[in-house]
Amino acid sequence: MAQHTHAPGRVCPNCGGHPSVAITLGGRDRTGHLRTITAYCPACHGTGIRLTIRRTAAASAGR
Repeated sequence: MAQHTHAPGRVCPNCGGHPSVAITLGGRDRTGHLRTITAYCPACHGTGIRLTIRRTAAASAGR
């Protein structure tokens, strides 16, 4: 029996679908917790997917 073919994903090409990462600051605070900051992908704004051309054009037109 043939398998269904799924549509290709809309994964962001800049972050590869991993839109946010935790970066350690290289030390621990007084209570022993590891200090981290969260960085988001600037291309997809932390969503992990890319916009279609139609949605991108509408967003730039201010709609």
